[in-house]
Amino acid sequence: MKERSLVKETGKFIAYYRVSTDKQGQSGLGLEAQRNSVIEFVSRERGVLHREYTEVESGAQKRRPELASALAECRRSKATLVIAKLDRLARNVYVISGLIESGVEFVAVDNPHANKLMLHLLAAFAEHEREQIAARTKSALLAAKARGVRLGASGACRASANKAKASAFADKIAPEIMSLTQRGLKSANSIAAALNAGGIPAYSGGRWHAGTVIRVLSRLEDMQNVKPLVQQNV
Repeated sequence: MKERSLVKETGKFIAYYRVSTDKQGQSGLGLEAQRNSVIEFVSRERGVLHREYTEVESGAQKRRPELASALAECRRSKATLVIAKLDRLARNVYVISGLIESGVEFVAVDNPHANKLMLHLLAAFAEHEREQIAARTKSALLAAKARGVRLGASGACRASANKAKASAFADKIAPEIMSLTQRGLKSANSIAAALNAGGIPAYSGGRWHAGTVIRVLSRLEDMQNVKPLVQQNV
């Protein structure tokens, strides 16, 4: 028996892609794979890709303006909504309910024979799993806070970025400090005074002190693996 074609009489498809972040949307990360999958499917079905819509939104969010536009275009042009992967839609019961009520035919490339009931069930399971993960994460954070851990999901990333900026500043100010030491300034206190007199701001943007000079010199020593450049006494 010949397999039934998934193309409607018009042969038109409206593609809907979704990426989770602006970075993914701008770089094409994840988007290119979705588009290639859809184009290959439409070609295999001998259909026509009428229009494409791309959403930059978390799967958990209800707001889907591009999806709404894609559904409206499907109704106008009597086209089938095509998505690359079922999970591009199956993350939110509210969104899936809107799709079902729209009356628009849809097809997922990775599961072309999935019906609306299956999609609704998958959305319900995904939403339940997301709620469970959120609950476990909240419990873990509360337990960590009770142990005295300083919370902050991006703390490690911020620390790494701050370290890189501090190292870059130390490398930039190194020639100035070398010049001062060559002029006979050997203590952190005297170098700080000279930098302040020259109107050169410290890393924080404020005034230099013996401690800030020592921290910069220590970072330079770590970066260059050299012996102390100046006396650390004040």
